[in-house]
Amino acid sequence: MILRATDAQGDVILQETYYSIGGGFVLTAAEQEAARLIAADPKKSEARAPVPYPFQTAAEMLAMAAKSRLTIAQMKRANERTYRTDAEIDAGLARLWQVMTDCIDSGLVTGGILPGGLKVRRRAPGIHQALIAERGLNLVAPHTINDWMSVYAMAVNEENAAGGQVVTAPTNGAAGVVPATIRYWLDHVPGAQPSRIGEFLLTAAAIGGLVKHNASISGAECGCQAEVGSAAAMAAAGLAAVLGATPEQVENAAEIALEHHLGMTCDPVKGLVQVPCIERNGLGAIKAVSAASLSLRGDGQHLVSLDACVETMRQTGHDMHEKYKETSLGGLAVNVPNC
Repeated sequence: MILRATDAQGDVILQETYYSIGGGFVLTAAEQEAARLIAADPKKSEARAPVPYPFQTAAEMLAMAAKSRLTIAQMKRANERTYRTDAEIDAGLARLWQVMTDCIDSGLVTGGILPGGLKVRRRAPGIHQALIAERGLNLVAPHTINDWMSVYAMAVNEENAAGGQVVTAPTNGAAGVVPATIRYWLDHVPGAQPSRIGEFLLTAAAIGGLVKHNASISGAECGCQAEVGSAAAMAAAGLAAVLGATPEQVENAAEIALEHHLGMTCDPVKGLVQVPCIERNGLGAIKAVSAASLSLRGDGQHLVSLDACVETMRQTGHDMHEKYKETSLGGLAVNVPNC
């Protein structure tokens, strides 16, 4: 978008060009050029803030964790202390979770048709009611836990599609994965402690920061692998952490979750964050839980590193045709009738 200011004679006296790069981020032309130069030569970056644990890669993160004997969440908290007090950190984390869980609760009881013209029916309330009824009748099927994770995520993304308040984790389009995974842990995992939600969120934030710094969290840049894939990596890491994983297992959980979203396109029907986005968040949460569980069955040693996976995602996104990067010019967007 180009904004121009003109004088009475129509001459341009001020002009600025803005680029929407996805993920809710807007850069000026100068900022875009600076980002390009930094990408070409990372030494020009001023990203290393004066924090005690300035890791910019997963390898650095694990090395610092081993040297400090701290968890990933503890290092992230120490970094946050550079800018705010523990009380402010805790208040901020509590606020994030409150918005997340309120969003789930609202989505579970609000029915109707989503705006935008696709006439998509909000399904979360009906699924939730059915799950509650089945539990009361002791008719719980083996796969029911997947339905719970899906309905939590769908509740969030139906709220997002209707203009409700969500937490970008890391984006609006992928906002359901992290909350759904936390809610699954709290409601369905014996021994889950609400006091550890902050640990979950700090761990997830560390992983999300690595992905954003080294690749992208934007569907417009790298397709849905960068949105739901990144969200799944964040959620898997957070869940593994609160289930007692080592830093190596946490990194492994994030890698597993991201790896199995590689190549995923962003092709929203009619340009709306509804189809396939709402269901996709549910599947992202399921993958996140599976990734965390699988990582806990190992010792943290694995062939594909998180850094390699993030770089692969970046390269894949760079090679991906623009039709599959949020433009709605390909994929489901052109094969599903807009009715």
